[in-house]
Amino acid sequence: MTLFLTLAPFGTFASLMMLSGVQVALAASAVVALAVFGWDAIRGRSLKILTGGAFVVFAALLAHHQIAEQALTPTQVRIALDSGMLAIALGSLALRFPFTLQYAREAVEPEILEQPSFRRANYIITWVWIGAMTLMLIADIVSTYIPSTPLWTGAAIAFAARNGAGLFTQWYPKRVRAAAEGTALKPA
Repeated sequence: MTLFLTLAPFGTFASLMMLSGVQVALAASAVVALAVFGWDAIRGRSLKILTGGAFVVFAALLAHHQIAEQALTPTQVRIALDSGMLAIALGSLALRFPFTLQYAREAVEPEILEQPSFRRANYIITWVWIGAMTLMLIADIVSTYIPSTPLWTGAAIAFAARNGAGLFTQWYPKRVRAAAEGTALKPA
């Protein structure tokens, strides 16, 4: 459920970009990001850097789109969005607080929080998401600068990268936990 809520603003953006214009997609995505941010606040959860960052990026792009003399193209908006989210993810690593840590802390028992493997797993998961964001950014750049690239290519890469990172996020903690339990059960 948390992963779905985290990705909801981006799903909103992708869906509305196909059905409406840039301005509507950005506005709706900013509202959804703010709603997810508010949902966490109301439920007493930590306010997520990725969700807050998504709101800031969507709102900034919407403001730019409304006040700029020349509107951004849909591809330019996707490049700016992907770049912004990549910067947030890399910034979380630079601050030594991988953005996945906020989600993971709410999903594990308190004794696990202190284990070195927990923090290491969050760094690895964050790097996987950074890889996915980088692939999406590259796909958008390629579609901009190589116009002969089929439109479906970028969408397929984004879909595969995002879903791959999501599946890895669900699978990897289970693997780490199983490995820790396996080593704990072995005789010394």
